Amino acid sequence: MALVTPLSQDENQEVSELATFFNETLGFCPNSVLTMQIRPAIAKAFITLNMAVMENCGRVTAEQKRLIGYITSANTGCRYCEAHTILAAKRYGGSEERLHSIWQFRESTLFTDAEKAAFEFALAASSVPNAVDNAIETELKKYWDDGEVVEILGVISLFGYLNRWNDTMATTLETNAINAGSTFLQHNDWQISKHQ
Repeated sequence: MALVTPLSQDENQEVSELATFFNETLGFCPNSVLTMQIRPAIAKAFITLNMAVMENCGRVTAEQKRLIGYITSANTGCRYCEAHTILAAKRYGGSEERLHSIWQFRESTLFTDAEKAAFEFALAASSVPNAVDNAIETELKKYWDDGEVVEILGVISLFGYLNRWNDTMATTLETNAINAGSTFLQHNDWQISKHQ
């Protein structure tokens, strides 16, 4: 059961208008945002940050950003964010093969060397303690420029916040997110867990 009950989507007009961003990415406003809006300034700041982080300014695609978010979330154990990121990756063009193979990225030909470097970076940066070392940095910078590295780390950091928020809140998963988790993550032992 969720620690705090989310408010309705129309509770705060400013938050509701900003939250239309999620209609594109997920098809619905997430319960995490509906909980944040209990303090509207937090919800507004979060949505604005999310929009900035997910804006595509370089070669990092919307699908790649969601896969980086997925790897970060799976590494920290947030089932809520795992389901959301895999759903969003699908909505942004992720093939079923890529979504099913994300944990085999090291051996898979479905992912480029640049993606593999970004995914290794995501695993290392989302670990506690942080495991980014010179080898990981060198491999990452072989493929991505400074602006793209900032975008990639922005995604990892954004999901660091969301992973703590949703795992602690035990935020209730929405039907579409549950369906995506069940479809694409079952073979990775994904479960709804406490997000019922």
